[in-house]
Amino acid sequence: MAMGAHTSPHRPVLYQEIINSLAPVSPKHYLDCTAGAGGHTQGILEACSPHGQVLALDLDPTAIQLAKKATERFGKRVHIIHGSYLDAKEFVDDLGWTGVDGIVMDLGVSSMQLDQADRGFSFRQDAPLDMRFDPNQGESAADLLQSITEKELADLLWQYGEERFSRRIAKAIIKARPIQTTSQLAQIVRASIGRSSEKQDPATRTFQALRIAVNRELTTIAEALPLLIELLHPGARIAVISFHSLEDRLVKQAFKLASTDCICPPEQLVCTCGHKASIKLLRPHLILPDEAEQRENPRSRSAKLRVAEKL
Repeated sequence: MAMGAHTSPHRPVLYQEIINSLAPVSPKHYLDCTAGAGGHTQGILEACSPHGQVLALDLDPTAIQLAKKATERFGKRVHIIHGSYLDAKEFVDDLGWTGVDGIVMDLGVSSMQLDQADRGFSFRQDAPLDMRFDPNQGESAADLLQSITEKELADLLWQYGEERFSRRIAKAIIKARPIQTTSQLAQIVRASIGRSSEKQDPATRTFQALRIAVNRELTTIAEALPLLIELLHPGARIAVISFHSLEDRLVKQAFKLASTDCICPPEQLVCTCGHKASIKLLRPHLILPDEAEQRENPRSRSAKLRVAEKL
């Protein structure tokens, strides 16, 4: 979902690669799992004119408003819905579609969300510690920190943030509770780690881990990918952009499983699983932003794209 400041969204990361990968045509149907400010949705609608349609989903009410505004000119060819891609089949069925001819997912937090100080995603400005993609659902990061045990928090920071000082940080956070603001949390993390030679802020991994936990991001990705692959018509493609290794690992695993015929243990001589490959990998290697895009948009540097095609 990486895009520019919410006042003037520019082209999303790997925009042209997504359009090239999906190769949208009229009058087919496409799914944008993460509408953001509508960048990929607009591109797909333009490419599949005059009769192609796009269903775009997002959990963030602000993103829904922006995407609707950005795609007004496409009229009934675009369907923008406030909801999770985990429920994509339900939304596709509601439109009377039998499936879709292409899917794009742009995972993680968007630049738009990071730039909205009051959302609590970033420690660069002081704000209530929220971090929810949908501010009207579930518990905030402040709520989570208030109820979690020290061991659970240390495990969470290690698993989702790959934070080597997870135990030290967890101890400091529990001792300082309640924590209500981004600045308060960032200061606690920095103080517990002490001086660091790293270029990034010491609080970065803690904020990442909490955001992933609050929004159940990795669980949702793992649950959704097999369901999304099922939605694809034969020959249709799914293109997934991830921004850190944990997301990319899940996408890689899901694609590997879905592109493999037998998944029996290697030592088993005769196949009994009956598993059949449902997709093929289009590119064996990751697609990364080129140097020009990385210069223009530094946040694109960590973006990775994987593409698969339904058999």
